[in-house]
Amino acid sequence: MRVQKLAFSETRSFSSFFLDYIRQKDSLTSFYGLFPQIENFQSQLEAKATSFTDQQRNALYQVLTRQYEGLTTTQEVKDNLSVLKNRNTFTITTGHQLNIFTGPLYFIYKIVTVINTCRQLKQHYPSYDFVPVYWMASEDHDYDEIKYFRLYGKKYTWQTDQTGAVGRFNPQSITKLFDEIPGDINVFKSAYSKSTTLSAAVRQYVNALFGSEGLIVIDADDRTLKSSFKPVMDADLFDHTSKRLVEDQNQQLEKLGYHPQVFARDINFFYLDKNVRARIEQIDERFQVVDTDHSFTQGEMERMVQDEPEKLSPNVILRPLYQEFILPNLAYAGGPAEVVYWLQLKGVFDHFKVPFPILMPRNFAMVVDGPISRKFEKTGLEYQHLFEEKNFLFNQWVIKNTTHDLSLGSEMKLILERYRAIRDRAGKIDSTLIKFIEAQSKRTVSGLEKIEQKLFRAEKRQHADKLRQLEAVKDELFPGGNPQERVDNFLNFYQKDPRFIQHLLDTFEPFDFRFNLLFY
Repeated sequence: MRVQKLAFSETRSFSSFFLDYIRQKDSLTSFYGLFPQIENFQSQLEAKATSFTDQQRNALYQVLTRQYEGLTTTQEVKDNLSVLKNRNTFTITTGHQLNIFTGPLYFIYKIVTVINTCRQLKQHYPSYDFVPVYWMASEDHDYDEIKYFRLYGKKYTWQTDQTGAVGRFNPQSITKLFDEIPGDINVFKSAYSKSTTLSAAVRQYVNALFGSEGLIVIDADDRTLKSSFKPVMDADLFDHTSKRLVEDQNQQLEKLGYHPQVFARDINFFYLDKNVRARIEQIDERFQVVDTDHSFTQGEMERMVQDEPEKLSPNVILRPLYQEFILPNLAYAGGPAEVVYWLQLKGVFDHFKVPFPILMPRNFAMVVDGPISRKFEKTGLEYQHLFEEKNFLFNQWVIKNTTHDLSLGSEMKLILERYRAIRDRAGKIDSTLIKFIEAQSKRTVSGLEKIEQKLFRAEKRQHADKLRQLEAVKDELFPGGNPQERVDNFLNFYQKDPRFIQHLLDTFEPFDFRFNLLFY
């Protein structure tokens, strides 16, 4: 696999907020701890070692050991589970929804990022151990976002009427899709047919795909883990601490011209029980679970925190803090939207005296197979042009390949000069004529622009076959106009090349913050 890299800015696919973080813009440095450079991890190691207790380690080890019971694992996974008990072991984490069949490609890219980060950290800090972790969004209730995946241009959808936290769903009905899906899907058949919860199924197939790399999968929907989070539950439910801290951070970002991605509520926990995961709102003296009949007094909520903390599920504001509470974690690898919203949360981390993790942008990529690559290279365009809208892309090709001068720019310039001269002369005679002449000038320029557009359209008709080939390349790499990594499933490539994931592991550089074009 050959790789070509593009600067993020060349793809025009990333927000200025994210790009400013990558560029380490001075005005943003107070919103995070350390930038993801390998030499900065020494300070992060020291901070986390001081704050993460033996009690937290033991609780984590016991929970993970229980969650892995009955699952056949590799020696690498067994070793990583074991070393988590040691004070010199730390994690690098990514999180994602429980999309069926892994969902879009970037799920795989996230995991490869954390694995490769651990590899490089081990080389740089040999006296420590580093464990890659995949955090399952098992408490998420957005079934509509996980129920489908796209393979070879076709969308496959899981139909179920289950409600509540998706990690608790029974995945047996997914087996109805098996006969429809082409190619070898035995990894998923085994996981879905043998598991009673979606979380267990995801752990099984992720273990099958990445167990050789020692990847650990954690399900934080756990009473033991939630128990450590009680101080935050109390502060949020009864003092609304998180909202104040996040709003302060958001105001500072807005003054710098950035738009916050997430907003805190008075209460940033969901009520979680059986088939329910719904927001909690305080109405007068009671705590109401939205769209349900569940309602609690303050005393009942206080008892829930103490006796049933597993019934409280953090939302997007507090899930990151929960993660850092229960893991000896150094860095989080996420996409551009994730990195940006974490920048809104540092005040929350500081308040609860939890080290803010290093924010690692995940690896980004587009896979270009041989036929597509050959087609595109014949166009003579650069790959960054592919990230443009179709019409712009076609115009670039036409400009490059036409034998005619299609631009009326020089003519427009001359005409505007003439109109300015006429305006100046007329203004000396009667100043009221100036607006009339300027309006005539605009109409003339508009007419020339329409002529120019017609010239382009006529030239495009002369090259219709070539432009259709270019369009086929664009549609293949940007299905539905969206980046490949956010639409296509990894099976598009893995079924043809079982070493696809290994190629990614060999190719991706976690500390090289550029977009990867991967050529077969």
